[in-house]
Amino acid sequence: MENLALSSYLDANKDRILATLLEWLRVPSISADPAHAPDVRASAELCASYLRAGGFERVEILGTGTPEDRGAPAVYAEWLGAGPGAPTVLIYGHHDVQPVDPLEQWTSPPFQPVVSGDRVFARGASDDKGQVLMQIEAARGMLSTRGALPVNLKFLVEGEEESGSPHFEHLLESQKARFSADVVVSSDSTMEAPEIPTTTVGCRGLVAFDIELRTAPVDLHSGIWGGTVPNAALYAARLAAALHDEHWRVAVPGFYDDVRELSANEAAALAALPFDEQKFCRQAGVKFLVGEEGRTPRERTSTRPTAEVVGIHAGYGGPAMKTIVPATANLKVAMRLVPDQQPAKVAEAFRLWLESQLPAGVERTVTLHGGVLPMVTPLGHPALKCLSRAMEKVWGVAPLYQRSGGSGPEEALARVLEAPVVSLGIALPEDRFHAPNEALSLPQLWRGILAAGELLVEMASLGAKQ
Repeated sequence: MENLALSSYLDANKDRILATLLEWLRVPSISADPAHAPDVRASAELCASYLRAGGFERVEILGTGTPEDRGAPAVYAEWLGAGPGAPTVLIYGHHDVQPVDPLEQWTSPPFQPVVSGDRVFARGASDDKGQVLMQIEAARGMLSTRGALPVNLKFLVEGEEESGSPHFEHLLESQKARFSADVVVSSDSTMEAPEIPTTTVGCRGLVAFDIELRTAPVDLHSGIWGGTVPNAALYAARLAAALHDEHWRVAVPGFYDDVRELSANEAAALAALPFDEQKFCRQAGVKFLVGEEGRTPRERTSTRPTAEVVGIHAGYGGPAMKTIVPATANLKVAMRLVPDQQPAKVAEAFRLWLESQLPAGVERTVTLHGGVLPMVTPLGHPALKCLSRAMEKVWGVAPLYQRSGGSGPEEALARVLEAPVVSLGIALPEDRFHAPNEALSLPQLWRGILAAGELLVEMASLGAKQ
């Protein structure tokens, strides 16, 4: 590793960095819950204060929506002291967090962070406050020890990624010149294992549906009406069961029409990733795996499209029994997309399929959510080579390449800013992001800070846009 000054800085500042992280994690910045809007704002203000303390020349809290449709605040910062001849790097992350349900499964309060051994437990620890702070501290350490950075550096820390980034693309479009960069680095990603460095080279797209069914004005007595009237719960269950065929392929006609198969290099990169099915099951807490026949679990979770029932509700769910025929039901379906699937085309195919599954007498309301496009960075891109060299300096081996099964705004960043996106993420599968007892490994955080500094050094070789 070449950046010895940053290593010394880190050794001297670990206690302060940890205290900063714990302070940020105490803020319940749940963007999906309007009641937490003040907390999301407070989180943005803390993030801005960390960037100012880090030596950034210009730090602002930005509104992301319109006067008619306000979004959660984002944080922007820039340091442009490397000059117009140097490349510009934009760091992306988010400061909002997932809801904490089910609360009873947490072993400690989600917004009262606990340090146990070498791990920090709290909502947002790994997704994504810890990883954003990793990047801030790398820049702060280099500015502290060198007095300058080898590249121009910008930060854009979003405040509503966990609620689907509904206003983020509008923000990118409206301030495209301000956010202009030669390369985007996302630190909202994961790594295979502490000693198996990996980098994410693509994300799946997302389109989701909230389906409300009604079969009668009110719930009906199951003894008087049962066996004769339509049951909303049964129709929701039938929709859920019909979503896949007997081979676990999505049964929506045309769903796979535009799926791009992997290139030989992409297939080889996927095959190089280790996979332990028993460990995978243990991490998920399940007894067996299911999925599209003829495809490996790695393919199913990253390079193949999926459709999942993510919510289903009807009738009475309280103690004992309430003998009714439910009049209403709700079904929620989320679809993960891969290149070259288009959310609008998939949504129309799903709507037509839904109509074919329900009789005319079942009222239905379908609300569309998401609409995120998939994104892939070419494996031979120079920016990806810079990242590979930086990670190898810290971990001692070159990273493997993986695609994320999740979805995010990376595609919009690449498309609107016309810049490649690479990912430096240090979250681990066992960190339970989006689940109770979310955590972050402190050794991973310390390595990540060093790797983020090395990456800035490597990026200086890219050159600036002309």
